[in-house]
Amino acid sequence: MQHAAPKPTQHASGSGRFSLREGRPFPLGATWDGLGVNFSLFSAHATKVELCLFDNGGEREIERIELPEYTDEVWHGYLPEARPGTVYCYRVHGPYEPEAGHRFNPNKLLIDPYAKQLVGALTWGPELFGYTLDHKDKDLSFDDRDSAHLVPKCKVIDPAFTWGAERKPLVPWDRTITYEMHVKGFTKLSRHTPEAERGTFAGLAYARVAEYLRTLGVTSAELLPIHAFVDDSYLIEKDLKNYWGYNTIGFFAPEPRYLNAPFVNEFREMVNQFHAAGIEVILDVVYNHTAEGNELGPTISFKGIDNASYYRLMPDQPRYYINDTGTGNTVNLSHPRVLQMVADSLRYWATEMRVDGFRFDLATILAREPYGFDEGGGFLDSCRQDPVLSSVKLIAEPWDIGPGGYQVGQFPPGWAEWNDKYRDSVRAFWKGDEGTLGEFAARVSGSGDLFNNRGRKPWASVNFITAHDGFNLNDLVSHDDKHNEANGEDNRDGHSNNHSWNHGVEGPTDDPDIKALRERQKRNLMATLLLSQGTPMILAGDEFGHTQRGMNNAYAQDNEITWLDWDAIGEDGRTLLRFTRKLIAIRKTYPILHRGRFLVGQHNEELGVKDVTWLLPDGTEMAGEHWDDAHARCFGMLLDGRAQPTGIKRRGQDATLLIVFNAHHDVVEFSLPEAPGGSRWVGLVDTNDPDCAVPPCFDFGHVLEVTGRSLLLFGLAAGDSEPRSPRDGASAILSIADTSVGDKLL
Repeated sequence: MQHAAPKPTQHASGSGRFSLREGRPFPLGATWDGLGVNFSLFSAHATKVELCLFDNGGEREIERIELPEYTDEVWHGYLPEARPGTVYCYRVHGPYEPEAGHRFNPNKLLIDPYAKQLVGALTWGPELFGYTLDHKDKDLSFDDRDSAHLVPKCKVIDPAFTWGAERKPLVPWDRTITYEMHVKGFTKLSRHTPEAERGTFAGLAYARVAEYLRTLGVTSAELLPIHAFVDDSYLIEKDLKNYWGYNTIGFFAPEPRYLNAPFVNEFREMVNQFHAAGIEVILDVVYNHTAEGNELGPTISFKGIDNASYYRLMPDQPRYYINDTGTGNTVNLSHPRVLQMVADSLRYWATEMRVDGFRFDLATILAREPYGFDEGGGFLDSCRQDPVLSSVKLIAEPWDIGPGGYQVGQFPPGWAEWNDKYRDSVRAFWKGDEGTLGEFAARVSGSGDLFNNRGRKPWASVNFITAHDGFNLNDLVSHDDKHNEANGEDNRDGHSNNHSWNHGVEGPTDDPDIKALRERQKRNLMATLLLSQGTPMILAGDEFGHTQRGMNNAYAQDNEITWLDWDAIGEDGRTLLRFTRKLIAIRKTYPILHRGRFLVGQHNEELGVKDVTWLLPDGTEMAGEHWDDAHARCFGMLLDGRAQPTGIKRRGQDATLLIVFNAHHDVVEFSLPEAPGGSRWVGLVDTNDPDCAVPPCFDFGHVLEVTGRSLLLFGLAAGDSEPRSPRDGASAILSIADTSVGDKLL
């Protein structure tokens, strides 16, 4: 069924103002070559494609020209008159047959999937929808209203940028410490950032930000989605916004609201600044769905360009969408051109924008073929064989709501994965739940039960206790229940099984004992995270106790609930910040805390050592029946540095460490064991005494009274013949951790 498109407001097609040549089908998108711009758009089922040119503000359509050539299902043309800054979109003709999966409607202005920059924001209105409903809200019919005034426009960019001496940090996986942060929320309330730049890429590019991250000690900034995204209509109606950004409409364009200046190079300047400080940039990317929703959603881009190619449709009823994402639609990565688009997008950000890696939202969907999850499927294979993508950090969120959606530990070698089993186990252990000791030990030792196969390494487990989705660290120890009323959903949204504990009072309290216990629990959780095998991920703000007022689903809160309030940090927050720096410094000093091999607990006859020994409070080794004790709350983890892999040695390579975990509510007596190669134990961390100025020393066999709900870390002190003792190392660590350089941002 064919329908007419509206006429342009000025300069009808063929007016002679522009001379469109045939151009080339490759590369896809709008490409400036120094003389003109090549326009190229994939659509397998279209019958005609019109290039629509707009004024610089994207407000008035000034020309509409039919793309003259169609090669290998790609429509293309070359416009000598076009330059960087040219504003454009498309109208695509073809059958409007929803029952066959086709939703072409040339009355709807469409965003180029390969657009490198967008101008303006989406405005919701009935003209966005390709259909109208009858009085029963059932049967769909064609809608001929023009949507141009509501749709963001595409802008041609000049890709040139002077990187100078920039070099990617190339942080090895085993030394990576990720820091999940939000572009806007990180600087919106920072008085040390110029006001106009707060909440933008320019704000993050301010030198103090990178310096703060460097002095904190993290190696890799993981940014919540920065691809162009849409505020959902139901949020707009409630005067809310899609703060997290998991509603993508453009996989190549940065989100306009994060640009202080109208140039995408602002993002490059931010990357340049981070790299100069040795900080990697990792993008949280959403390729599993788009902002166009289901069959009742708007027509903004892909749906009107080639719905049957871009989306997974119900095989027997292609009017409807497969909804493995819970958002209405699922991008069809089984189609070669759609897979190409995703791979092209990733390569663009890795090469042209020089980002260092990607965290894939609902990554199981990307690996799902029509027959189910396949770790040898097209997308994962394309990443594995691609010389660019195989060389950057790839992190999977290995679950979704579709069939076979939970795949933790099942992604192929080369991938790291968010480990929610780690999150839940660590939370439950420190909360004091029964029967958690064995699971907790498996998680802090690298989750070998999940990842120790096919040559994968402990870094494959991305350990986290908090993330953007769920309670942050302060609220985890301050609330039994979620408090999401501000989202306008009667607190029905968000997770209910949080393994959280308010320690006696719900929310803020003036009770000094509860406050002290909460602060110690924060330190217990942070210490566990940074002393565990695997790749730790810290949520921005957790290092100083930011609160979201009990919200565990702050996706729509673009306000003071989510923005980091640097001026509100009190003494408790500064203590936690110093403590976090100290933990990171310790992790970096002792490679045994981020081993290249899994801890297996087996005796090595050749070396005569055990890589890890699990200890009872009396100092003896745990046996099988001890792991089954549901009431056990306290144990020790002895890491023998002599069991480290042979090869190039690093400072602290042979250090032996002892970690004592006590989740019991009361004091537990713990006997410090003997350890070969040393003479005594030096205290490096005590969550009951975070600002310990002088590391205490203890003889073998000394019985410590370990404070209830606390964690201790000890280093083995060697004899006088050793060139470096753990005491010396501890002093250096405390010196590093006490620096105030990072407080400049605060």
